[in-house]
Amino acid sequence: MTVLDVLKERGFIQQLTHEDEMAELFAKEKITFYIGFDPTADSLHVGHFLGMMVMAHMQKAGHRPVCLIGGGTTMVGDPSGKTDMRKMMTQEDIVHNGERFKKQMQRFIDFSDNKALMVNNADWLLNLNYIEFLREIGVHFSVNRMLTAECFKQRLDKGLSFLEFNYMLMQAYDFLELNRQCNCIMQMGGDDQWSNILAGADLIRRKESKPAYGLTYTLLTTSDGRKMGKTEKGALWLDAEKTSPYAFYQYWRNIDDADVEKCLALLTFMPMDEVRRLGALKDKEINIAKKILAFEVTKLIHGSEEAEKAQQATEALFSGAGALDNAPTVSITTNMLGTKVIDVLAATGIVPSKSEGRRLIQQGGLYIGDNKVTDLDFIITADLFENNSLLIRKGKKTFHRIIIE
Repeated sequence: MTVLDVLKERGFIQQLTHEDEMAELFAKEKITFYIGFDPTADSLHVGHFLGMMVMAHMQKAGHRPVCLIGGGTTMVGDPSGKTDMRKMMTQEDIVHNGERFKKQMQRFIDFSDNKALMVNNADWLLNLNYIEFLREIGVHFSVNRMLTAECFKQRLDKGLSFLEFNYMLMQAYDFLELNRQCNCIMQMGGDDQWSNILAGADLIRRKESKPAYGLTYTLLTTSDGRKMGKTEKGALWLDAEKTSPYAFYQYWRNIDDADVEKCLALLTFMPMDEVRRLGALKDKEINIAKKILAFEVTKLIHGSEEAEKAQQATEALFSGAGALDNAPTVSITTNMLGTKVIDVLAATGIVPSKSEGRRLIQQGGLYIGDNKVTDLDFIITADLFENNSLLIRKGKKTFHRIIIE
């Protein structure tokens, strides 16, 4: 079984070029491939995690990954999947974010002894001569054909800037540059990158008269098509300071039953026989699979120790066993006692705003201990605390602990 078969079996592959050629290639050779990551934030998120899992499977099979940090392309902005133009970023922010990406990628990819490369397209894009670029690269692109690409079509009604229109050319040039530098012959990316990947493979075949290949992997979505990795506080980040290991664990522990098998296949290295066995569990037993999923994914991102802490805290909250020390904890001062619960929730960040706190109470989703809060004017008093600790529950499964400093 080649790595292509592994990726198919686990449900990664969406589209690929020259499938027969690619199957023969993987059966005979070890290749260099790349995936690009534009550092638009100071942390990778769970959508990037999928790409890193693809890279890890490929590296385990002996192929060499190139992690491309988009220090240059981020200054333009990818229109793919976006309804509006991306916010312009400073070069300093882009450099800072790229350094953060590098540290997180090293948890998944082995960069020792040239087993993987990490490069930044700012090294070649920022110093391009525009006229030379147009003459060498632009001449190979048909505007008519580009406008049929999905990444552009969906933006034409709302407006597509010429700046973003250049993104496809820049990404194609990245592929060409990596092909010249390190014999990279394949680009991989999320399924929304298909048009850009095709453009790069075609450019290499035209300019170098050499084979080049493209593969897209599935985007991380729920069984009903919604994008996964969104929480009430925004994206599910891989940085522990932006999304705590406990919150990260809780997200996977609480996913819909229908998504468990898919996530086990895509986001863990568990054997597929075991993935299918766990995915087939029904009713209450599916919680066994969810616990395994949450632990395995949290272990990959944050390490075994943090995964165990998150697991213990969750078991304590769900079953009353163990200590609550690892539950997300906020503190208040004594002068906050005697104030409304809505004010306390907003001040501590348990809810993003007072209006969200009101909505939570009105919808019957706020509990103090085991008691539902129904009064918008409910007051937090000292007698509610036990051993200086007060347990707050939002909905069925989201817990927070409040302590008094």
